Amino acid sequence: MPRKAAPKPIQKVVRKIKKPATAAADDHLSVTQRIAAEMLDSFDEELELEIDDDRIDALTNEFADHSPAETIDRRMYFKELFRLQGELVKLQSWVQHQRLKVVVIFEGRDSAGKGGVIKRITQRLNPRICRVAALPAPSERERTQWYFQRYVSHLPAGGEIVLFDRSWYKRAGVERVMGFCTEPEVEEFFRSVPEFERMLVRSGIILIKYWFSITDDEQQLRFMMRINDPLKQWKLSPMDVQSRARWENYTKAKEEMLERTSIAEAPWHVVHAVDKKKARLNCIAHLLEQIPYEQVPYDPVVLPPRIHHPDYHRTPIPDDMYVPDRY
Repeated sequence: MPRKAAPKPIQKVVRKIKKPATAAADDHLSVTQRIAAEMLDSFDEELELEIDDDRIDALTNEFADHSPAETIDRRMYFKELFRLQGELVKLQSWVQHQRLKVVVIFEGRDSAGKGGVIKRITQRLNPRICRVAALPAPSERERTQWYFQRYVSHLPAGGEIVLFDRSWYKRAGVERVMGFCTEPEVEEFFRSVPEFERMLVRSGIILIKYWFSITDDEQQLRFMMRINDPLKQWKLSPMDVQSRARWENYTKAKEEMLERTSIAEAPWHVVHAVDKKKARLNCIAHLLEQIPYEQVPYDPVVLPPRIHHPDYHRTPIPDDMYVPDRY
């Protein structure tokens, strides 16, 4: 597949890198050209995700007779996304520098786009600092524990960010609607969760909660896409299928959850997610506004000279140990 042109801001950076200071910098030029190529490869990661989105949209159009208009200019989308990801890197450095503890909860309908936003947030960040917690169904042992217990072990230490791809709010949503818990257990959850979250905030955790909202028709389209896309079928679980039939039950559960668990210390923020690109930009921009941060000053990095040992001779690697060059 031919390489797509990078957005203008990246092209400017590449052009700057390619300019040697003098004619005597030919060797330096080859190095800077390689750096430029690495930068383009890095931004190709986002282009690959975008190509994937385009393929999904094409499938949706084919099977749902639906042709959504482009609601945001592609160049503007990439320009803003790269800018916001640069700010996320600054935020990450600030969180590490100040030893902050950040928890971000992502909840919403199945196929509402939570995963796409999480991918864009984590794409340029250090996974040792910013990690995703996506817990599976509880084990038999975990079902006998205090409800919040299995989530506590995933909370951040100082200098860490944890993104919960679904969280303890499963109890107010899927567990309640699908009958995996009793109504007394749901009531106990509603009594406990405000105090649990206040306790987290008092301990120094910055707690931010997002609900991704899509329409009935949009979820139908996205489910049809998953059914017909071999690369996405794994995302459609039996629970997801049941959520279509129980749309109104989920709506009632969501409305009560938002009403009873949005507290001053940790309010809910609703993201309009029918337009995936806008939802990503809006959510990331809003997240950056929730945590005041500054540019962390760093000393310039200077690489030490390479140490050569005349008596060292590299041992040849057998040919059969190499991965074949097929491309």
